Amino acid sequence: MYVVGLMSGTSVDGIDVALIDISEKCAEELNVKVVNFINKPYNNEIREKILECCDPKTSSVDKICRVNFELGELFASSVKEVVSLSSLKLQDIQLIGSHGQTVYHDVENDFISSLQIGEAAVIAQRTGITTVSNFRARDIAAGGQGAPLVPYVDYILFKSPEFSRVLQNIGGIGNYTYIPKNAKLDEIQGTDTGPGNMLIDGVVQILTNGEKTFDKDGEIAKKGTVSIELLNELKKHPFILKEAPKTTGREVFGLNYAKEIVNKAKALKLKDEDIVATVTNFTAFTIVDAYCRFIGNKIDQIIISGGGAYNPSLVETIKSYVKNLLGNDISVMPLERLGYSSDAKEAVAFAVLAYQTYKGRYNNVPQITGAKSYVTLGDITPGFAL
Repeated sequence: MYVVGLMSGTSVDGIDVALIDISEKCAEELNVKVVNFINKPYNNEIREKILECCDPKTSSVDKICRVNFELGELFASSVKEVVSLSSLKLQDIQLIGSHGQTVYHDVENDFISSLQIGEAAVIAQRTGITTVSNFRARDIAAGGQGAPLVPYVDYILFKSPEFSRVLQNIGGIGNYTYIPKNAKLDEIQGTDTGPGNMLIDGVVQILTNGEKTFDKDGEIAKKGTVSIELLNELKKHPFILKEAPKTTGREVFGLNYAKEIVNKAKALKLKDEDIVATVTNFTAFTIVDAYCRFIGNKIDQIIISGGGAYNPSLVETIKSYVKNLLGNDISVMPLERLGYSSDAKEAVAFAVLAYQTYKGRYNNVPQITGAKSYVTLGDITPGFAL
């Protein structure tokens, strides 16, 4: 079965589109081949629209309504493009899995809620392909936080009889899956760790007045010196001190928090590059601190994916924290070492989740999301022919 996975993450930098060829031996033994992967960057106009929808101070029901349908059109166009580039026809594709764009994720109130936009009806109508969307809602209905959902796919693709592995994703938010060697599904762990690229991006955007939206190759951080005073202050953030399972998003670590950090840093008379270096160090700390608190040193390999895998300053700081806090015997490597693209991983994951949903199988991990039961995730919008 050919399946397309769509992902637009909390960094709001574009649409990841993965076309996979999937077959199976059984429900937990899937053979997944990545046929093609593309990233479709957002232009400034649509990026600003999405960010306005994410901020309660600037969002409104009419904006969210319009952007929901606009993103549906962009997602559908992206599917058509990856299929064409793969020398296939839309009729060859049996399924689409679309995570959508998260505009709000609230786990602090009495009712946990999460909203992803990118209208599935538009995707199905424009492509004719059955589309699975709205993955988080069913897990929330079952008592979970609706995230992280990728650990299920990490287990399917990366479980090992030889190594105890951490699969660390560094998108806008950081999250990991821990898979002990020879683990069964109910033995894996995972949680959000805190900011991934989001705080670094936000601080860079503020300090450059929008001329840059991220620290390319970690070059700014590399020139700076970490402020221990500011770093120690950041380490006291309530989310970092919470127990797992826990999830977070732009509401906590978005532009508003980045502005708070910049204001504190300016009061300490820090240089711009020192601020970026400190936030980069903090991000690395939150990742490794989560391992220390929730896993311990029962790790053989840490495998990094997501945009943060391409920030050498961040990766080197993670390695340093791993060595100092957990020991020398743990290998830290990019996902490419296992034959998969760091960029494509989450889009591939939602293609796999959609496949399992289409088959009517449970595909959440309750001990990670906090759900009270296994459930089948997502809503199915039929294409032209089921």
